[in-house]
Amino acid sequence: MNKFIEVSPAELNDNIFQKIGKDWMLVSAGQAGNFNTMTASWGGMGVLWNINVSFAFVRPSRFTYEFIEREKYFSLSFLGEGNRRALQFCGSHSGRDTDKIAQTGLTPIFDAQAPYYDECSLALICRKIYFQDIEPKSFLDPAISGNYRQEDYHRLYVGEILKVIKRA
Repeated sequence: MNKFIEVSPAELNDNIFQKIGKDWMLVSAGQAGNFNTMTASWGGMGVLWNINVSFAFVRPSRFTYEFIEREKYFSLSFLGEGNRRALQFCGSHSGRDTDKIAQTGLTPIFDAQAPYYDECSLALICRKIYFQDIEPKSFLDPAISGNYRQEDYHRLYVGEILKVIKRA
């Protein structure tokens, strides 16, 4: 029996604020043998330029940045219950220094475009269509700068959602 089914983005009815902001997600890019993943709690989904899109934010200091910059595709994976330790690990350790997959026991699945994980309940496979560096001069609320004490501003990636993969 297939563990996953592909659905239309219009069929998503999850609370995205819960999924991203509270449950967290893995942002991944690369190919088998050469990929990386990181935990993120900032992002979004919507419609832009008449395209179903996702938004992911990655700091240039993150190892995943090199992969998402190089690749045309990335994935957002939302893990099922019981994977909080793996998410915490992937958010606090660099793939430059440790094998996150070996340490967490996650099982990558290599889609033709980007990896996602056997442990996920939902994955989005996205094609990069736009990026923009966060510019502090554009902060209309000065309190936002408190998120950047080291001036390590994110790069925003907009991805066209090509596939939505849900656990069957």
